Amino acid sequence: MSNCLTLKKSNCKNCYKCIRHCPVKSIRFSGNQAHIIGNECILCGHCFVVCPQNAKQIVDETEKVRVLLQGEDPVVVSLAPSFIANYTGVGIESMRTALKKLGFYDVEETALGATMVKSEYDRILNEEDRDILISSCCHSINLLIQKYYPGCLRYLADVVSPMQAHCTDIKKRIPGAKTVFIGPCVAKKDEADHYEGIVDAALTFEELSAWLKAENITLEQQTDRTDKSLARFFPTSGGILKTMKQDAKDYTYLVVDGIENCIAALKDIEEGNIHKCFIEMSACAGSCINGPVMEKHRHNPVSDYAAVSRYAGEHDFEVDQPGPVEMKKMFEFIPLRSAKPSDMEISQILRQMGKFKPSQELNCGSCGYNTCREKAIAIYQGKAEISMCLPYLKDKAESFSDTIVKNTPNGFIVVNDLLEVQQINNAALKILNLRSASDVLGSQVVRILDPLPFLNVQQNHRGIYNERTYLAEYDRYVEMTIVYDKESNMLICIMSDVTEEETARQRKEDISRQTVEVADKVVDKQMRIVQEIASLLGETAAETKIALSKLKESITDE
Repeated sequence: MSNCLTLKKSNCKNCYKCIRHCPVKSIRFSGNQAHIIGNECILCGHCFVVCPQNAKQIVDETEKVRVLLQGEDPVVVSLAPSFIANYTGVGIESMRTALKKLGFYDVEETALGATMVKSEYDRILNEEDRDILISSCCHSINLLIQKYYPGCLRYLADVVSPMQAHCTDIKKRIPGAKTVFIGPCVAKKDEADHYEGIVDAALTFEELSAWLKAENITLEQQTDRTDKSLARFFPTSGGILKTMKQDAKDYTYLVVDGIENCIAALKDIEEGNIHKCFIEMSACAGSCINGPVMEKHRHNPVSDYAAVSRYAGEHDFEVDQPGPVEMKKMFEFIPLRSAKPSDMEISQILRQMGKFKPSQELNCGSCGYNTCREKAIAIYQGKAEISMCLPYLKDKAESFSDTIVKNTPNGFIVVNDLLEVQQINNAALKILNLRSASDVLGSQVVRILDPLPFLNVQQNHRGIYNERTYLAEYDRYVEMTIVYDKESNMLICIMSDVTEEETARQRKEDISRQTVEVADKVVDKQMRIVQEIASLLGETAAETKIALSKLKESITDE
């Protein structure tokens, strides 16, 4: 299969939306990126439509068509009949005028090929002994059957698509012509590539509009309805049946659109519950007018159907009907390479996802898979990762945070906006002399702590950080931090028990104070001694002076 649908890796944001909407789960998720598995993809385009980041992109073939136009061969457009819904009020003549300005030789409606196809369906139902006939116009449905429901391959109409029938007819009528299909479908690019020599290139309406805009070409509002154009109904739900005669004896004619409904119908057929019927199948709900690349990126089924209905005539286009051999197309079985795990291997993967019993298999679908077992199979096949399970990640995160909270030496208390205790860890229970968390959970914080700091933080939204507080009731010193969490509207209190540190600090201060007091006493005593010695020395000196003076006088007298 051609790689016409790709991924812009930088845009993928791990939302898993593409996986949730992929009907065949053909998307692999690895390295935080989604990867389309080409062998399994049916090119329905759902992932392209639903991606919120525009990470999926369709390979643009505009340059390829430009190269064709530079050649000498005439290049003719086969324009899908859904164009009338995409380009409001613009008829085939306006489209022909605009596209000829781009260099195309001519523009014709794919509805001409649709007329040939519906006539071949009528012939098969009337002339061949078929139990069930499934329309083969939709390439995505063809791929779905070829890859996932091979038991229904024998019921798939072995008839070319309208695009192929028309382009073959163009090449028959215009020698050397190159053909370019333009429509609302991703799958047509693959069909054009796979069946070589019929369609030389395929563009989407988006690519055409961008090209016209770049060349400053404006589409003129013009209606050019003709009565012989019944096959213009083909892009609507039930449009194929509306063009058919529906006169095959004993046959029931049914319409099934939307991949999920088609899958249900194919399962019903495989189980043998359906017989003698023609089934018009379309991958898109509402058929082609709701195709993945309808340029407007919107879903207006009523107004779009009305536009087609107003433009379609009541009789068939006049065409030269090819013979049955020219209309024949063979569909081969396309085997898938995905391995299937055993029940034991699935159980092992489920246990790795934290699901040890059926009640833990929530089947929430957040990973993109409908059930946990489907997700386990995808993990085995390398499509998914265990971390894609939201409940698993939530439980893991909660377990991790709970482990931290339970084992931290700091006290941890969470209080709601009503100042009711919501969570308390073992360290806080020890600080506050509580036996168990149940003694205080749900109670007002005033039961265990002064509520004033909590009220201040709640009102001002300004936290308190490392404020040392004495809890007299518990005879403990703590360093308390209280912060407000806006998202949860919770108050978080973290307490560090610093009683020993504070006791040691006070003991040190007492020792220092006592040392100073002793030093002061020693100094005072020393000063008194010095003073007493000085006093005694003074008296002795005086007495000595008197004695020496008297001695001096005595000696002088003699």
